[in-house]
Formats: sequence, C-alpha cells, structure tokens
Amino acid sequence: MKTIGLIGGMSWESSSEYYRIINETVRERLGGLHSAECIMYSADFEQIENLQHQGKWEELTKLMLNFAQKLEGAGADFIVICTNTMHKMAEEVENNINIPLLHIADATAEKIIEKGLGKLGLLGTNFTMEEDFYKKRLEEKYNIEVIIPSQNDRRIIDSVIYNELCLGIIKQSSKEKYKEVINRLISDGADGVILGCTEIPLLVSQGDVEMPVFDTTTIHAKSAVEFALA
Repeated sequence: MKTIGLIGGMSWESSSEYYRIINETVRERLGGLHSAECIMYSADFEQIENLQHQGKWEELTKLMLNFAQKLEGAGADFIVICTNTMHKMAEEVENNINIPLLHIADATAEKIIEKGLGKLGLLGTNFTMEEDFYKKRLEEKYNIEVIIPSQNDRRIIDSVIYNELCLGIIKQSSKEKYKEVINRLISDGADGVILGCTEIPLLVSQGDVEMPVFDTTTIHAKSAVEFALA
C-alpha cells in the first residue's frame, strides 16, 4: 500500500470526509482491520481564505508547495489536495515535487466519461466556477462541456460554502436554494452536475437530484485508494 499524502484543512469539515471515505474504502477493499496508510498536512483555513479573497495567489502557491514538500519529506508516495479551489496551483505543485499529484478534475472526468455524459453543470466557489483552471482542464483534456450558474446563483453558491458549510452549518433552506440552482442548470442543458467544492456534498447528494451528481469528495478519495493499492 502506498502512503497517501493529504493536503487538508481547507476546510477541515471536508478533510474529515476524505479521511473517513479513504479508510472505509480501504477496509471494503482489503477487509479485516485494514486502514489507509496516510499523512495529512492540515492548513489553517482562516489564513488561506483571507489570501484567496485578497487575490494573493502567489503567496498561496508558495504555501501549497511547502505543504506538499513537507508531505513528500514525511514519506508520502503521492499527493491529494483535499479541495477543488486550490487545484488552481496544482500544476505548480506537481512541477516542484518528485511524487505524483492526483488531480481532482481528472478523477471526476473519468467518472463523467464512464457515464457517457458530455455537458455538465459546475457548482463550486466563485474561483472554481469563474476561472479557467478547472473548467479548461475538463474541456480541453476530456472534451467535457462545462456550464456555470448565473451570476446571482454563483453568489448564492459561494456564500453558502464560505459562510455555512466551511463552518459546519447545514441548513435545509440552503439545500433548497442549491436544488433550485441545479434545476436551472439542467434547464440550460446540463446532463448532470459536478459538486465542484468538497464541502457541497455535506449539503447535497444524489438523492436530492434526479440527474447524475458527481461528488468530487467521494470520487477523489476513492481514486486515492485505487492509486494507493495499485
């Protein structure tokens, strides 16, 4: 079993889901008392969030490189960034370590392709929905068309992530708002929806939506196990 290096804490609410899913999946695969060999570097999300909203991405990149290099030095065999948004600097991280990085968009794209879908709605932070680092990878590498919510809907999605989900606050009213946004994306032609923020599955799941839902947290965590056991 390879040792999984997890960059977490962004937020710890979803990082704890990674830890649970990874260990449950290892137990399902290997049985008995087996659990994952993993190391997590958990960041202080207050610092990360402040830098994000100040647009200080160079500073954030340096932090992410530091986290990844610490994990590599501690014995990790590959890196998993436990957040969609911080894949903005995935390429820089990958180019500055000597171990593989398992990209969340790649793992998600493989599941989308397995289902034969080609046009997906994307929910996430404003950074993920509006910038190209995530959408462009899906479009150019996998020929998956990505559509995003309207500006007002993006504001709702982003606000719930930072002001509720990252704080462990789960509201039924917010779930209903998300379902309304998803239904509008389906009306715009989406074949399914990517939950492109690792906190969103805390609020919305496949049971809430008729169209296929791609839970990036679960997909990424399970792909980490597959890579570790390969």
